[in-house]
This record gives sequence, C-alpha cells and structure tokens, in this order.
Amino acid sequence: MSQLPDYVASAKPNPKEGRAPWLTTTAATYAGIMLWFVFWSSLPGGGGAAGGVLSQGLLFALISVVIAAFICYFCFYHVPGMLGMKTGLPLYIVGTSTYGVTGGFLMPGFLMGCLQFGWLSVNGYFAGLGLALIAGHEAGSAMHMGIGIVWAVCAAFVGLNGIKYVGMIASYVPIIPIAALLYLLYCTAGGIGSFNPDYAVDLSRTAAQEPSLARVSIYGSGMIGSLSGQLGVLSLICAYIVGFFATAGAAGCDFGSNNKDRHAVIMGGLVGVAGATIFTGAIALIAAAGMQGMLAGALNPYDNMKQIMGEPIGGVFMLLLALAAFPSACFSTLIAANSFKTTLPKTNPFISCGIGTAAACALIVTGFAGKAGDVFTLIGASFGPVCGAMMADYLLSGKKWAGPRAGFNPAGWISWIVGFFVGGITLLVEVFLGGTMPIAIPCPPVSAFVVGFVLYWLLAKIGLESKKLDMPQRIDL
Repeated sequence: MSQLPDYVASAKPNPKEGRAPWLTTTAATYAGIMLWFVFWSSLPGGGGAAGGVLSQGLLFALISVVIAAFICYFCFYHVPGMLGMKTGLPLYIVGTSTYGVTGGFLMPGFLMGCLQFGWLSVNGYFAGLGLALIAGHEAGSAMHMGIGIVWAVCAAFVGLNGIKYVGMIASYVPIIPIAALLYLLYCTAGGIGSFNPDYAVDLSRTAAQEPSLARVSIYGSGMIGSLSGQLGVLSLICAYIVGFFATAGAAGCDFGSNNKDRHAVIMGGLVGVAGATIFTGAIALIAAAGMQGMLAGALNPYDNMKQIMGEPIGGVFMLLLALAAFPSACFSTLIAANSFKTTLPKTNPFISCGIGTAAACALIVTGFAGKAGDVFTLIGASFGPVCGAMMADYLLSGKKWAGPRAGFNPAGWISWIVGFFVGGITLLVEVFLGGTMPIAIPCPPVSAFVVGFVLYWLLAKIGLESKKLDMPQRIDL
C-alpha cells in the first residue's frame, strides 16, 4: 500500500448497499445531457453543407443517428459503466490501470476537468445566443457576447457555491426540452411527406448566398473533412454525436459506481444513452425535414421556433430552453472543481476554476465556442483513445478492473498520444493552420477510439504495461 499515492490509497469504493436504481441515476443523467437544445437543434445543419445531413434523405439520416447512438453506448459508455459498477470507484481512480498512478493525475482526471470549461464556453455561447435572438440581437453582437460571458461566470460561481440549489430543480429541467421537441414534431409533421432532399440542397445553397436566410453553423472544418455522399453524412453525424458524448461516456465510470449490477448498467445506457440520443436526434431531423416548405433553407429548429410555433409560444420555448441549459453549465464547473481538488489538492478551487472560466470566456469572445463541432472534435480526439484503451485494458484483464499500475503506463500513454493525433489532425490542419488535409479521416472521434484500442492491445501484448500495484481496499463485484 505504501506504493500507492494518497489519492489512490484513500479512495473508498461505493458499497453495493449504497447504490440507487438505474432509472433515477444513470438513465436520468444521460437523458438530461442528450436533451440539451444545442445538441439536437444543430444536428440537421451539417456544417453549412448543402442540404445538411438530410442531403441523402431523411431515412438515411435517421439510420445514421441510430448507428451513432449505439456507437456511443457500446464503444464509449459500456466498459466505463461496467468498471464503475464492478469497482465502485470513480474514473480518476479506475483510470490508473490504463495510465498509471502517476499518469492518472493527468489522464483522465485533470484532462476531464480542463475539458469541462470547453463545455462551459459552448453552453455560455449558445445560451447567450438564444437570449440575444429573443431580444432581437444577432450572433456575435455585443449583447450576445455580454450575455454569454455573464452566463459562464454566474454558472461557475453557482457551481462552486450553490450547486445543491441547482440540483433541487435539475431533475425537472428535462421536461422543458421534451415538451419543446414534441411540440416541434406536432407543428412540422404535416410537411414530412413532401420533403425532397434535392430541393433541400437547392434551398440551403440559396440560403447560403442570402445573408438574411443564413443560419449559425456549429460544425467546424475539422469535423467535416472531405468526405461526401452517404459516407460523408454518416461520418458527419457520427462525429458530431460521438464527439459530443465522448467525455460523458468516460464519466459512465462515475455513474456506474451507483449501479447495483450489470443489468442496471445496461438498462441505464440503453435508455439514457442510446434511447435519448435516438429520441432527440430523430425528432430534430424530422422537424427539419418538415420545415422545408415553411422556411426556405432553414435547418435549425431552435433558431426558427418563432416562425414554426408562432410568436408567443415559440419565443417562450426559446427562452425556457436557454434557461434550462444553466444547470448543466453549473455541473460542468462542479465536475472540474472535483477533478482539480484531486489532482491539484493544494490549489484553491476558486483559482483553478477561475482560470478555467476566464479561458471559457475567451473562447466565447473569439467565437470558437460557437463552432461547437470543432469543440466536439477536440473532445472526441481527447477521450476517444481514452475509451478505446480502457476497453482494451478491460478485455485483456478478463472483463474486470486490473487495478492501479505503477508510474506512467507506457501502453496507455502511447496509445493516447497517437489516438489524439489521429482524431485531431484534421482540426489542426484545416482550422488552426488553414491548410487542407490530403486524406479524409472518417469520423475522427471513432477513428481515435479505434487507434487507442488497437495500440493499447498490441503494446500490452508485447509487455509495455507497467507493473500492477496492490490496492487492499478495492472490491470486485
């Protein structure tokens, strides 16, 4: 036990008797994440591509959403969820098997904390945009930026000081997006039968040439790449959904530690991950298809709620959806604070989180947070290889937690570095360097996952895993 650092030696597994039903824990938490309006409302747009993700037809887009939903479940959630259930331990402890007890400070614990401020920036940007649009101001206006910054700062403050009050109402918040989605479906269902993907392509091209019809795109070049046709649509939808979900999937370890058995992990994921993703994504796509005859070139249901639902009701839903995003912004800060308390125990959380919030505000002001597709690509590139390596480690250990490993585990770190490069190279070249990728990497987050899995497996087989350390307080269910 002397070989274990304090943060591992002091970890206490959640006992089986302290666990709760999957419906009120895992399923409810994940469903709340996938119901965020920024996720589903921008899914149809396709980054400004002609016709968006509906260019190959509504049915193909719906099939692609189902495929992406189950990739999220099987590749990014299932193993972390099982590891959390079997050990009763959080991600930053379980991750010491893949990255070592020294490396575990940075990966995945500290990285998870840092990326929360990317989420905070996206939340602040789009909540600010929604409130600015309601007030009659455009994207990028002083009003938009001001609201976004105040939003992020307030969410960070509440996350550190009053999260218990937010938690009291958070369980009721999903009612708002569910009601909005169902009403959207009701309002647009009449136009679904006349949807024509070729006409949608022509309309979106016209809208792109007409500033008054343009819509804000949250996709970035790093996600789109150069793929086209059905493969391009499938890759784009999977990249967007999986990139959005990646950190939440790894956090399944924390959620799984509250599940009593394997059945609870599976049901929580099928309902909260796969089910909620299909529900929100499908309705958003159907609504976008039904909007074709109502609004020329429009593909974002949230931006056009006033026109779809009528001025009073649409405006109210826009306001409620923006306000409903506040609890998740607060929880992002809380997750970051918990991560920093573990990895930087001597640093006041107000200082570490203050720096992170300042970075989030900078992303809002520069507009990078508005390209959430690029943010999702970065997050997917970061956590794709983490989930891939964890799955390989899990399978090699006989579908159980191998236990903490000494120092920096070479198999984990090499697989992460290469996987991150594969997942993020398109973003680096096309967005930050302004160049063009000579080859298209299909679905960067999934590609990063595959590289992380394969490399860890191979490196482990040739003996590049550091030695296992004894952890007397561990449990194995």
